[in-house]
Amino acid sequence: MKAIAQDRYGSPGVLELREVDTPTVAGREVLVRVRAASVNARDWHLMRGDPYLARLALGLRVPRTKIRGTDFAGTVTAVGQDVKRFRPGDEVFGEVDGAFAEYVCARDDVVEPKPEALSFEQAAALPLAGNTALMGLRDLGQVRPGQQVLVNGASGGVGTFAVQIVKAFGAEVTGVCSTGNLELVGSLGADHLVDYTREDFTRSARRYDVVFDLVGNRSLTELRRTLKPTGRLVLSGGGVFEGGSVFGPMGLILKGQVMSLFARDRLFVLTATPSKENLASLRELADSGKLTPVIDRTYPLSEAPEAIRYLEGEHARAKVVITV
Repeated sequence: MKAIAQDRYGSPGVLELREVDTPTVAGREVLVRVRAASVNARDWHLMRGDPYLARLALGLRVPRTKIRGTDFAGTVTAVGQDVKRFRPGDEVFGEVDGAFAEYVCARDDVVEPKPEALSFEQAAALPLAGNTALMGLRDLGQVRPGQQVLVNGASGGVGTFAVQIVKAFGAEVTGVCSTGNLELVGSLGADHLVDYTREDFTRSARRYDVVFDLVGNRSLTELRRTLKPTGRLVLSGGGVFEGGSVFGPMGLILKGQVMSLFARDRLFVLTATPSKENLASLRELADSGKLTPVIDRTYPLSEAPEAIRYLEGEHARAKVVITV
């Protein structure tokens, strides 16, 4: 099969379209013919091995996982002997390493039936970013109807889902983004818009029950002063940043983890983990019309390096999708 693979860290030029062995299934695994995959900031970080601290997990000198991509949507072609939930021909979506390929093999507990309301391209845009938004807002933020929620980075992959999920939960959402993305974020249901090029939301008098930070460009002190007395700050990653750093946006995350020990029930660092239960929740939101992926651009598999280059350098809005 064809796949986008890399043998060393570096720029998008290290990514190659090559022939690799098609994976085989066993046990609780399913083999999926990929129809679409989506690009995440995670792919950019894995490609560059940046920040350097992350190489402790990714591979010190070369990436442990050779094939890029995480989100996928496609059709089941084979199942392991212990799989009861799926059979060949089922349309599914999920999250596993190696999605920039014609076939991907995944355990059945990170795969779910594809939302009927979505195309393969839309479904592929949903797993990682949608799950991050869902866990950050539902599990850590504990968003409830009538609350005031701020999303910093509202026009990004996670942010566009976050705005919609806040509204689905019955809360009021303020979206922070650039001038060019105000219309997009407003169209997703944001009640209030903040143009960060003209206004500093951390110096506003407005206070929030939940602040969901997806950018990592403000200090913990600045973020915490936007909270109500019982408000919750949820930190999740830091998007795309300049390469070559030791910590990158992980610096804020590490500080947040330390601070959270002293600010229980106030400050949370999100570690999103895939699960069939969360995928099912996202499917229900999509099929009910409450959650619609926004796709900025699509690229064929052969142009996956260019898709990552676009995400890295052009401040892509919402999701970038690879068709296979």
